[in-house]
Amino acid sequence: MSAPLPPRVFDSPAQLGAELAREIADGIAEAAGSGRRYVLGCPGGRSPKPVYEALAELTAERGLDLRHVVIAMMDEYVLPDPDAPGGFHDIDHGAHNSCHRFAAEEIVAPLNAAAGPTRSIPADAVWFPDPADPSAYERRLAEAGGIDLFILACGASDGHIAFNPPGTDRHSTSRIVELADTTRVDNMGTFPDFASLDEVPRHGVTVGVHTIVANSRRAVMTVHGAHKREAVRRLATAGGYDPSWPATLVIECADAALYVDRASMALEDAA
Repeated sequence: MSAPLPPRVFDSPAQLGAELAREIADGIAEAAGSGRRYVLGCPGGRSPKPVYEALAELTAERGLDLRHVVIAMMDEYVLPDPDAPGGFHDIDHGAHNSCHRFAAEEIVAPLNAAAGPTRSIPADAVWFPDPADPSAYERRLAEAGGIDLFILACGASDGHIAFNPPGTDRHSTSRIVELADTTRVDNMGTFPDFASLDEVPRHGVTVGVHTIVANSRRAVMTVHGAHKREAVRRLATAGGYDPSWPATLVIECADAALYVDRASMALEDAA
C-alpha cells in the first residue's frame, strides 16, 4: 500500500491550470537546453483545458520553441469494421467528439499560434494509439524514453481514465475496449453535441493502466468542479490502485500529484 496523495487545492481551475502550465513550460525549456525531446501526455476533455490555455499563454510570453515537443494522446473512439486490421477504425477525425480533432484544435493549434511557424510542434509529433496495432503504442512510448509529464483526468461518475472502465486490470496495456455506459454518459457532458446516448460510440482504443504508470516520469491528476467531489474523495483516500476507480492509478505513478479546485472538495474540507 502507498500513502494517499494529499490534494493541492487551488481557488479556481484557471489557477490550477496556470500552476501546472508553468511546470510544463519549465520542462519544455529545460529539455530544449539539453537538446532532447519533451513528451507531454495529454487527455482530451474539459479537465485539462485550463492547462492547455495557460500553456499557450506562457509559450507566447516566454517565446518557447516547441519543435522538440511531442503530444502523446491517450485514446480515440473507434467503430467496428470487419475489413480493417484489428476489426476497428477510428471515427472521422473531424467529428465533434474526435480526440484527433481535440488535439489539433484545442492543444496544438493554440500552442503553435503562440510559438510561431518556425517554432511549432511538428505534425508528426502528435501521437495516438492505433486501433490496427494498439501494442505498437507501448513500444513507441518506451522507445521515446517515456513521458516527461502526464496530465491526467478522472471520470466523474465511475473514475474512468482515458477509456479504461471500472474493473480494469492493473497490468492492462494499450488496446481496444468496450466503453462502460457510465463513461459514455460522462462523455455526453464532455461533448455536448451528442443528442442522445445512442450517438456515443461504444468502443475506443486507449492506453492501459500499466501504460500510464510505467511510462510516466511525472503524473499530475487534475480535478475541478463540484460534480467531481466524489472523484476527489476517492483519489485523496486511495492507498493504491483500486480497479473499481481506475483513476487511482495516479497513486502508483512516479512523482505523482493531485491538483484540485475548491469546488471539487467536500464542503467540510473546502471550508
